[in-house]
Amino acid sequence: MTPTEFARYQRALAKGELVGPDGKEISEGEWLDKLNARRMRLRGTREVANADGTKDVEVVGQKVYLPNIIFRLVRNYTPPGQPYNPYEATFRVPQSVTKTDIRSYLAAVYGVETTYIRTDNYISPVKRNWDYSWTNTRADKTYKRAVVGLVNPFYYPQAMEDMTPEERKARQEWIEETYRVQLQKDQLRLWMLRETKKNSKNWSWRGGLTMQRGAILKRIAEQRALRETFIETTKKNMQQARQKAGEAVAA
Repeated sequence: MTPTEFARYQRALAKGELVGPDGKEISEGEWLDKLNARRMRLRGTREVANADGTKDVEVVGQKVYLPNIIFRLVRNYTPPGQPYNPYEATFRVPQSVTKTDIRSYLAAVYGVETTYIRTDNYISPVKRNWDYSWTNTRADKTYKRAVVGLVNPFYYPQAMEDMTPEERKARQEWIEETYRVQLQKDQLRLWMLRETKKNSKNWSWRGGLTMQRGAILKRIAEQRALRETFIETTKKNMQQARQKAGEAVAA
């Protein structure tokens, strides 16, 4: 119970508003549970009693259809060495969506109960366009991040830190086969080499990743084999020359 809630409880207690049906005053825990139940209630509905004594939930007023918006679930930011917090979920939502919209959307569509919502806006950097005018070049970099507190824990699906070494290896192979992450990195490196080295003096493209350790070791092995071949050839020529000189002296 926060200091503000405790002060509200004390004021209501002094006014005599916390008397139960049995004539006894409710405790702090009971009052707090009642307050949280009111806060977490699903607004816009009411209970209707049927003829047989059962109760149904009826929507009050007219239905409100959700707009065409996208709630993108992303992994929580976790500092290095810290455990993943399953009682938080991070979403990327449009900037027009408010905290009340987020809470109502998660409760009505997915039945997710939330405890708190924190939002912050990310604005794309403004850069020069081709005609030297100022423009937002990356629309996907402008969004609102919503960090939502959860009542029930949620573990992000297929988290590799929770997998066994065999499962993690299979997952990485599937990601590479499906999305070609390493291939894209290699192509980016090749493009950067072409763009940065092509204007250098006496530079020629040899193909492959010139900065890879395997390419360097291969080049060293080729030079070593060439040197050994040269030494062996020189040795044979010297031996043949000595042999011919000895035969000439004997004659």
